[in-house]
Amino acid sequence: MEQINFASLKRKRDLHIILPVFLVSIIACIDRVNIAYAALTMTEDLPWLTPEIFGAGAGIFFMGYLLLEIPGSLIAAKYSASKWIARIMFTWGLVCVLMAFMSTQTEFYIYRFLLGASEASLYPVIYSVLFPRWFTPKERARATSLMLTSLLLSTIIGAPLAGVLLNTSILGMHGWQELFILEAVPALLFAVVFFFWVKDRPDQVSWLNNAEKKYLTEAFEAEQARLQKVKKYTVMQAFTDKKVLKLCFIYFMWVIGFWGFNFWMPTVLKSLSGWSTSLLGGAIAIPMTVALIVQIIAGYTSTKTGDKVWHVAIAMFIGAIGLGLSPFASNPSVALFLICLSAIGIYASMGVWWTVPTTFLTGPAAAGAIGLINSCGNLGGWVGPYMMGFIKTETGSFDLGYFAMALFMLIAGITTLTIKYGWTGQKNRQPVTENTTTDTVAN
Repeated sequence: MEQINFASLKRKRDLHIILPVFLVSIIACIDRVNIAYAALTMTEDLPWLTPEIFGAGAGIFFMGYLLLEIPGSLIAAKYSASKWIARIMFTWGLVCVLMAFMSTQTEFYIYRFLLGASEASLYPVIYSVLFPRWFTPKERARATSLMLTSLLLSTIIGAPLAGVLLNTSILGMHGWQELFILEAVPALLFAVVFFFWVKDRPDQVSWLNNAEKKYLTEAFEAEQARLQKVKKYTVMQAFTDKKVLKLCFIYFMWVIGFWGFNFWMPTVLKSLSGWSTSLLGGAIAIPMTVALIVQIIAGYTSTKTGDKVWHVAIAMFIGAIGLGLSPFASNPSVALFLICLSAIGIYASMGVWWTVPTTFLTGPAAAGAIGLINSCGNLGGWVGPYMMGFIKTETGSFDLGYFAMALFMLIAGITTLTIKYGWTGQKNRQPVTENTTTDTVAN
């Protein structure tokens, strides 16, 4: 009988599952956020692009995401997660190309909406459908955290790249137009690669031996049986579960700060420093690298200790401090330090966070609930950028917006602690660990 070499099994899944999904996420994040860098020069050619219009357009992406988030997750759960992800990539690549040719405010809104609709359900499908079949509950925090380092690496790569592209004219167009077109090409090409590379289940691949296939399949089936024995959730029950709704609220508050920060940070730093777009792109890579290191450490320590709640809450508190003090930055060095704190708070615990719903939900219920949580976060993704643009237009300053984002992050952190301790401060009974599941989520 074939034996299982767990070190070899880990390497195989890292190569054939985490790596391709990691690359998808990097490409997605670069294409999602490149509007923040394009905005540094777009206003020279598009005079109608005021701060309020930019904020609304940046945020309307999440309205498209919201519309198809849950249906997309359920389709992938029923049919094929890997094929659905490939479809997502190809369609968002096409829309990203269209962004290069917009000339009116209406086109700006339409293309941003379509970009969100194209990408809708990407991460919920990864978290709730694809990864559970390939990684045991104990392995999932590491796998998710490792994959989500892509959020930061996309900025570390994308910010300097955007700075260069904005100052060049390879295709004879404006820099911001070439930025959209050239950064869409990887999505279009890799969609085809992903379609053939990644499979939905262990029994569909040739790079595992029979013992490894049996081990992963039985581990997944045992987890599903254990969770359904505790409580078998239907999709509608998951939508109305108090724990799910609390996670929706937390993520909504968190993402207001997340996307308000991401879409406006380059503009704010440029106005404070006066740096060129190329220098600005390199500088932004510094805080993102710091946050990346902390994110990797958080994924490791969460897996080692089994804790989830404190990892998420502490990061949010650090983010609240960074955002809240940012308006007081008097020079670029101080601003970069506070951006480091903000980035740590916003990014570091994201991988740990997305392992929480699958500690008590399975199958279509998990896919639908994670889609719901992500949809609520996407509402925050609309609120954050629009709020910042509106405040800038009305007050001439981003200060009030940063104070608001800090407050929302603080509220999210406090609410996260109630998952484990309740609102009275008493620890909930029957805490969840990586290896056991109960009806109360506490880790």
